[in-house]
Amino acid sequence: QVQLVESGVGLLQAVGSLGPSCAASGRTFGTYYIAWFRQAPGKEREFVSAIRWSGGTYYADSVKGRFTISRDNAKNTVYLQMNSLKPEDTALYYCAFRIGSALYTNPNNYDDWGQGTQVTVSS
Repeated sequence: QVQLVESGVGLLQAVGSLGPSCAASGRTFGTYYIAWFRQAPGKEREFVSAIRWSGGTYYADSVKGRFTISRDNAKNTVYLQMNSLKPEDTALYYCAFRIGSALYTNPNNYDDWGQGTQVTVSS
């Protein structure tokens, strides 16, 4: 089992800034993915981005070119840089962990979840 703790930034300017971070502890070795999902009120939880154990990165079309996922292996922490923010980026952001070599964008395929952190875009 992996424990995930998000650190949020709350209100963000539309121009962009460093978004939430996710500190992982526990079984963070082998083949795995750490992903970001988000959920806006009244909507389903949706995939945002993921980073593979080997460093490969993946993005939803809605954030491609605007968000950047990265990690600090020494700190076991994953970051989400958010640029050119839009009002529709406002949501509760979750980080999630799954063991395996295949990328899944369905939240049901993820084993462990953080508590979620609110990101609100201010124009």
